[in-house]
Amino acid sequence: MDKVVIIGAGHAGGTAAALLRQYGFEGQIVLAGSETVPPYQRPPLSKAWLKGHAERDDLLLRPDSFYVEQDIDLRLGVTATAIEQAGRSVAFSDGTTETYNALILATGSVARKLAIPGADRPELIELRTLEDAERLKAALGPGRRLAVVGGGYVGLEAAASARALGAEVAVIERMDRVLARVASETLSTFFTAWHRAQGVDILTGAEVTAFEADGVRLADGRLIAADAILVGVGALANEALAHQAGLDCLNGIVVDEAARTSDPAIWAIGDATHRPIPVHGALRHRLESVPNALEQAKQAAAAITGRPAPAPEVPWFWSDQYELKLQIAGLPDGADRQIVRGVPDIDTGPVGFAVFHLAGARIVSVEAVNAPAEFMAGRQMIARGTPVDAEKLADTSVSMKLVAN
Repeated sequence: MDKVVIIGAGHAGGTAAALLRQYGFEGQIVLAGSETVPPYQRPPLSKAWLKGHAERDDLLLRPDSFYVEQDIDLRLGVTATAIEQAGRSVAFSDGTTETYNALILATGSVARKLAIPGADRPELIELRTLEDAERLKAALGPGRRLAVVGGGYVGLEAAASARALGAEVAVIERMDRVLARVASETLSTFFTAWHRAQGVDILTGAEVTAFEADGVRLADGRLIAADAILVGVGALANEALAHQAGLDCLNGIVVDEAARTSDPAIWAIGDATHRPIPVHGALRHRLESVPNALEQAKQAAAAITGRPAPAPEVPWFWSDQYELKLQIAGLPDGADRQIVRGVPDIDTGPVGFAVFHLAGARIVSVEAVNAPAEFMAGRQMIARGTPVDAEKLADTSVSMKLVAN
């Protein structure tokens, strides 16, 4: 194999390029991205970067010099406009064309848009890039008012960071609870209480009908005054290029366990993919997480270089808010009951609890707040698929080591 072209220079694409070299690939590597910054970490954008605790070089996956030293042709500020499968070539926005022996799509996701008046106002902020984070950081500070539309993880992380910077914050969520699409009700209730205790105004069951010059208009007529508005109402797979090329897509670019698409010369990795989750049987899902990007980068790089396929991993995610460390392993699909280990109460002293989701006697997911032992043991038990003693699991006097064994 002589040449690999990677479209998308984010966490997934940047990691795939580095792994190809690590796995012994000696041919050409072209890594093309639409941003003007080399591959960088995005999770800190809503946390350390927003609070001013990180510098540009802290975010970079690898130093600028890495790409020169590894002979990786890093092309920034360009986007792919078309893929020609028969001729194995990619056209770019700068008028150039690259042929390939193997192509990796790491196109990520795009922000979901609200179809309401004012949704195209230029002052609205989406926290998806370093540039977005810079705009938001510049808008925050003591006495400033931030409205966050969408009570997902990124919105809550940004709310916590904004409070740390002295801003007033209102979180507006259309569903009847924050994190409704991604977490248990126990977790939603706990994080709502914690944010409110920090002075965040949490508005649930609140429909946004318009963005106005001085704030957010709700369906009940209220205006939530704001100096800055952050919109985070979910993301869609950036699959347009793949769809245009005729690749199979279904809420993401459809791939197999090696991250290969319906074209055997094209792989897809990261947020853009609809992928199998082997540890959950026949389940397929679109995941948005750094661990997912890293796992699929390993899969694609191994397949392209002829190395053995890496072992399937348990999906996992994390979120940092205030002094809270949330770690989630597995997916709750098929769960029929929950077991709460510890007390999810903000007034009981040091926080540490976990919500285990079980399907029969097997753990399929765990949500752990300041509970690393529960997270690690839960992740191991999900991978093994072995039955668990529910009584021991719920009893905090029994160590997780004993529960896992």
